[in-house]
Amino acid sequence: MAGDTLASAGSLLRAALPLRGSSAQLAVSAGSRGTLRGWPGTRLGRAGASTSAGNPAGSAERAASPLHRGTREHAAKAAFGTGLGHLLLFLLFVGPFNCFASYSRATELFYSLNEGLPAGVLIGSLARDLRLPTADSQQAASLQPPLSFTLASHGLGGQYVQLDNRSGELHTSAVEIDREALCMESSGATIFGGSAAVSSSSPSPESCLLLLDVLVLPQEYFRLVKVKIAIRDVNDNAPRFPVPHIRLSVPENAPVNTRLAIEHPALDPDMGTNGVQTYRLRDNYGVFTLDVEENENGERTPYLIVMGALDREMQDEYVTVIIAEDGGTPPLVGSATLTIGISDINDNCPQFNDSQLNITLYGNSSLGTHVATVHAVDMDLGSNAQITYSYSQKVPQPSRDLFHLNESTGAITLSTKVGGDTPRLHRLIILGNGPGCIPAVITVLVTIIKVMMRPPEVVPRFIANEVEGVVYLKELEPINTPIAFFTIKDPDEKYKVSCYLDGDGPFRLSPYKPYNNEYLLETTKPLDFETQQLYEISVVAWNSEGFHVKKVVKVQVLDDNDNSPVFSEQLIELSIEENNVPNAFLTKLHATDADSGERGQVSYFLGPDAPSYFALDKTTGVLTVSTQLDREEKEKYRYTVKAVDSGFPPRESIATVTITVLDKNDNSPRFINKDFSFFVPENFPGFGEIGVISVTDADAGQNGWVALSVLNGSDIFVIDTGKGVLRAKVSLDREQQSSYVLWIEAVDGGDPALSSTAKITILLLDINDNPPLVLFPQSNMSYLLVLPSTLPGSPITEVYAVDKDTGMNAVIAYSIIGRRGPRPESFRIDPKTGNITLEESLMQNDYGLYRLLVKVSDHGYPEPLHSTVMVNLFVNDTVSNESYIESLLRKEPDISVEEKQPQISIEPTHKKMESASCMPTLVALSIISLGSIALVTGMGIYICLRKGKKHHRADENLEVQIPLNGRINLHMLEKKPVEISNI
Repeated sequence: MAGDTLASAGSLLRAALPLRGSSAQLAVSAGSRGTLRGWPGTRLGRAGASTSAGNPAGSAERAASPLHRGTREHAAKAAFGTGLGHLLLFLLFVGPFNCFASYSRATELFYSLNEGLPAGVLIGSLARDLRLPTADSQQAASLQPPLSFTLASHGLGGQYVQLDNRSGELHTSAVEIDREALCMESSGATIFGGSAAVSSSSPSPESCLLLLDVLVLPQEYFRLVKVKIAIRDVNDNAPRFPVPHIRLSVPENAPVNTRLAIEHPALDPDMGTNGVQTYRLRDNYGVFTLDVEENENGERTPYLIVMGALDREMQDEYVTVIIAEDGGTPPLVGSATLTIGISDINDNCPQFNDSQLNITLYGNSSLGTHVATVHAVDMDLGSNAQITYSYSQKVPQPSRDLFHLNESTGAITLSTKVGGDTPRLHRLIILGNGPGCIPAVITVLVTIIKVMMRPPEVVPRFIANEVEGVVYLKELEPINTPIAFFTIKDPDEKYKVSCYLDGDGPFRLSPYKPYNNEYLLETTKPLDFETQQLYEISVVAWNSEGFHVKKVVKVQVLDDNDNSPVFSEQLIELSIEENNVPNAFLTKLHATDADSGERGQVSYFLGPDAPSYFALDKTTGVLTVSTQLDREEKEKYRYTVKAVDSGFPPRESIATVTITVLDKNDNSPRFINKDFSFFVPENFPGFGEIGVISVTDADAGQNGWVALSVLNGSDIFVIDTGKGVLRAKVSLDREQQSSYVLWIEAVDGGDPALSSTAKITILLLDINDNPPLVLFPQSNMSYLLVLPSTLPGSPITEVYAVDKDTGMNAVIAYSIIGRRGPRPESFRIDPKTGNITLEESLMQNDYGLYRLLVKVSDHGYPEPLHSTVMVNLFVNDTVSNESYIESLLRKEPDISVEEKQPQISIEPTHKKMESASCMPTLVALSIISLGSIALVTGMGIYICLRKGKKHHRADENLEVQIPLNGRINLHMLEKKPVEISNI
């Protein structure tokens, strides 16, 4: 009833107000996006899905869509006037339920993905899984404002995801997800970071959840989406034992199938089948195996199982490797050393090596004389191997009183003096007793020999330091160092007693006069601890009846710091490649000291001449270099090292270390210059030496061998690989090509080879091997009509020539070396430009053909070259008979050649210009002056003509004056066309 009322009220409210709709809780798997499935704790609609027709959330969403917005607003207006009272009642009724309405707006989505994925992997699309308009749909394009998705807060979980605000697509971020780091530390608790959290509490104990809160806007689609991302485990961790060495103790009497738990099982942060699954032994020795037990919490514990009989006395320890393997694909393993110690039990009893000992004892033996020692062996350890010795009950009491038995050592000594009524044979049955064992038995038969006299006595009095019969002497003690006095006497004072020293060593026993029966024991040469540390000598005394007594003396030599350390090699020769890694190992020095204890402990030090970047470990003698060595900087190192002992005062020795730095191909060939320029005269003979290319390589041996080659122009030029001599295969012509640019490559002999290149510029120097080439006139048969009215100084024609050479070899001079005609001196040629001008006015008698032989010469060195051309000028008003002129041209001209060299001078040119400048003045004066001035004008003309002739002759005399070092750029000369009448 309440539900129906609330539904009716909701319908009325939706008709009156623009509701935004309630939300449903969904669970969507990332593996099947868009499919809805239930999750424990999720409230579904009445039809089981949020999009069901009976679900109010679905109705709300339809009401909130743009398609139904107009209908809803119209219904609201219609109901506003008539249902206002109902609306007020409804608001009073539903007011207390506002909190529930807000809570129902939360939607839950569930995704899952593997840990360790890279950035940009799609987790899910919130818009598609919430059945909202996607960003690329037409409905989403019409939304204003557009649909947006926002993380409520960027907490701990928000750093692992990236949310597209428009499309609602959720991707992995650049921060890699590590399941073990996220969830193992939380131990089942939820770690919140604002609205994003990490939780390992989930329906499955192996699940790890990343919790996010996402806000969906705008207002029509507003909802709070609870996103749960389950992080799936991948096998990215290998099993690891907490300790590298595991020790286990097994009693040697452990029966077969005995199980012992290994207290340090392997740990694997991964879960499920990716965790530790199995254990195995690398070597089971045929008596062990492993089993794994799993408790109710899923923890797997390895157990060691005994598969065969154990005997500590045969083998007391087994060392193997225990390997843990997980269930991933591929499986990962971890290992630790497993030491199985076999503990002892009392399973062995004492045993004597012999069953009977036969001992002979003189009747005059003194109290405390050692008779014999019995010794039994028990293979067990510790208290299980403790042995005590005792007499059997079968040993009579007199024998017990005569001989004392040490219970711990088994030593038998004489405890009372042997009397005349003492039995001569004693049978001593001795028991070796062990804990929980039947005693071992040995019989000692002691035969006493009756002696009528007492043996000699030897009484020592030690001068040197003596402790319990051991004399201590320092080595290097001087010769004749006294050790002890010995007094030799006969207790019965009836027999003569003598003595001597028995044993090897630098010792002497001599009578000490003036006393009788006094002897001094002393050294005969210095003792050396390194040669022998312990001497055992005996002082033997005997009487005239043949009885003798022996007194044993032990001499222990004490060490002194008398030896310096000795290097195994006095000259230590080492080698290392250059460009070594820092702290590279060079060698391990070894020096020995024959002294003992601290006096023999050796420390190592670098000498003062060693560079600072060499280091020598004081204790181990390991020699290293802390920096990279460069052979090109220094190839040989030589310094000293010291070995110092710990004696007082310390002693030392010195060795020499030489280090040769081996070459590596780390230097490219280097040209002396980056650019080489060579000036070569043209027409240089083929295979002549143009120049030498100098190149060096700082490396040595094969790495420093350099081969040269021409990269371009190899069809013309060749280079000598060894000497670097550059040659041209053919003769070079500057007129064909004035310069060459070559690239020379130098390659060394290393592996891999290094190379470098250099630029070679070859400039060809010009040789005067080309005569001037006359371009105009083009033929000796051509001619030019010169009108008689031509004024003096007017240009008639020109001779134009070029020279393929350069410099002074291309400077051209023009001269007339032969003339023929009515008045041939009427024409003159400019030596620089080749312009031919009229020098004098032409008269009636000057009509006819003029033939001028023009020499065109360069200024080459050492021999100038020249060409000649015939310039034909026909002075007449018209050409009436061309065939006649041509016949004259075909005739060989009778011209005498003038052997005058052309000269180029600046001064005559100026004079010519002065001469030429007079003519316009005279012409102007002749026009202005009338009558009486005509005579003056005629005289002026006559004077100017006479002056022009003088200048012309002076010009011809100065034609060959060209300075040899002058530079004339022929390309800058402008050839001005001459206006002439061409026939």
